[in-house]
Amino acid sequence: MQKRARTLLVWLHVVTSVGWLSQAVALLALVLHGMRTGDLTAFKMARYLDHEVLAIMANTSAFSGFMLSATTPWGYFRHWWVLAKFVITVSQLYIGIFILSGNLQQAVNGHVTAWMPVGTALMISAIAFQAWLSVAKPWGRTPWAAPLVKLPTASTATFVAALVIPVIDFAISLWRGNPMPLLMLITVIGYSIRRAARARRRSSAASGRGSAAGPARRDATAPSPR
Repeated sequence: MQKRARTLLVWLHVVTSVGWLSQAVALLALVLHGMRTGDLTAFKMARYLDHEVLAIMANTSAFSGFMLSATTPWGYFRHWWVLAKFVITVSQLYIGIFILSGNLQQAVNGHVTAWMPVGTALMISAIAFQAWLSVAKPWGRTPWAAPLVKLPTASTATFVAALVIPVIDFAISLWRGNPMPLLMLITVIGYSIRRAARARRRSSAASGRGSAAGPARRDATAPSPR
């Protein structure tokens, strides 16, 4: 059951990541059309697409990716490719929420900036690069990967919660009329803090066993011949 729930979370991550990429491509097409023709309707459509579809795909893709890292031995900072995806995802969400969405709203009001197609193209490139990282898994381990500590995969209930929480946030977003991944944000932060505390305890326990085993080996004597 645990493996099946984890597989479903991987599936959700892949589907929403593909959705994020495809919506970003559509967004770029609308922005370029609006800039070429001066048709404000294109920017209105782009704003609607960004607000109603792309934001939901991006939030769910980021959440499922973060939870897959936090609930499995991969972690956030043990492998360079996972760390790179983490940094890129956080940067994308910041740029999308605080920069691109604002510029799209200004474009609807007739204030068009050349940074919109540039930012959208960068978003597409970043998602495509993350897809390559997931397939190639390059660069090995980071210096922060403790060799003696390997956290276990989370429970079935945790994976089921990670599948249900985006649905709840989506329902709240429909009710409020505004994308609001509140539960996803709380879950990622809370579970990551709990996971980090558990990793520190395991690391301390592993170090203690190592130091205790050392003197035992040094004081050991060969058995007497019979």
